[in-house]
Amino acid sequence: MTTRLVRTLTAAALVLGAAACSSSGGDPLASGSGSAAAKDSGAKTVVVGSANFPENVLLASIYSQALKAKGVKVEEKFNIGSREVLYGQLQSGSLTVLPEYNGALLGYLDPKATAAGSEQVNAALKEKLPAGLAILDSAAAEDKDSLTVSQDTADRLGLKTIADLSAKAGELAIGGPPEFKSRREQQFKDTYGLTFKEWKPTGDTTANALKDGTIQVGNVFTTDPRIVQLKLVPLADPKNLFSAQNVTPLVNKAGVDATASAALNAVSAKLDTAGLTALMKRVAVDKEDPSAVAKDWLKTNGLG
Repeated sequence: MTTRLVRTLTAAALVLGAAACSSSGGDPLASGSGSAAAKDSGAKTVVVGSANFPENVLLASIYSQALKAKGVKVEEKFNIGSREVLYGQLQSGSLTVLPEYNGALLGYLDPKATAAGSEQVNAALKEKLPAGLAILDSAAAEDKDSLTVSQDTADRLGLKTIADLSAKAGELAIGGPPEFKSRREQQFKDTYGLTFKEWKPTGDTTANALKDGTIQVGNVFTTDPRIVQLKLVPLADPKNLFSAQNVTPLVNKAGVDATASAALNAVSAKLDTAGLTALMKRVAVDKEDPSAVAKDWLKTNGLG
């Protein structure tokens, strides 16, 4: 959680200008959806919220515009704050829909949870959520910890999964946030039999350190746009050392009907990690407006 918090606080600065454009007043689909809303002025308004970092604002904009495309009345409340604030607002009905990460949400509700795979995490979540809240279909897209290598290292050592590191780890330096070693070293030994040559605290420069060869293995979040920019390779995690963090709509059940649920599930069916990473490059690196990026993605996938 510490690493995600640091990244969130850093990333929040990137979204200050974009978030203002992401309100319903600046939505590029607002005028197009107005006629649909006007046909049913008595329909419930679905309030889509987001946390205060660029990826979550982007996801909320995708949800919002997907709902509008189906004639659902939508109000946007983006860039609100942390899960602690958002969850309470969803429970109270002030918000109707949030883009969540299933593993992180389960950890918030049950810090002792041990579920790791997507299906197990969602099953545990359904037991922990209060009666008024529900999760819809999870996307394949995940924003989670990974062990990542450069393309050169992957090709040279024949690496596709974390398990492939077992015969090579003793020759390699690994980098990540300062707390990464204390949190993960024993897990790597127990789960994959990995003992690395050296641990280096690389923090937010981990992706760059992989590219320049300072380290050979690094802890990089799977939707970090530098994965695409620097041509890095996240290794598959067949033993689920890192718990699932699938992008998942969290909803107040009283505020969503079958049409809204179907629209959100259709987004989840199309969204994968590679696609989300490419979208985040446009938002975080190229500084494009999240609502415009969302509109492009929805149109490309036949949802807008």
